[in-house]
Amino acid sequence: MINIWTILGVIAFVFLAISWNKRGAIWGGLTIGAIIGLIISVIYLFRGDGFNWAFILKGAVSGTMAGLFAELLGRMSGSTKKKREKTK
Repeated sequence: MINIWTILGVIAFVFLAISWNKRGAIWGGLTIGAIIGLIISVIYLFRGDGFNWAFILKGAVSGTMAGLFAELLGRMSGSTKKKREKTK
């Protein structure tokens, strides 16, 4: 069944594949998101609801998307800075 997490997961995988050689905000977001998802899964394990792998996957996808947005914001700010320098 296709849901929003499947679509976002495919998009995240594509951007991870594109940025394979350069380790930047996208890969950092994946790492932080997976760690946060693991912490939440462990909390749920001790609460008695059982370990849930979906939290790790959702955390990794969310972190990758956050890293992608950070990467895009960095590129946009760099291009506007260059445009301002050219007009001076």
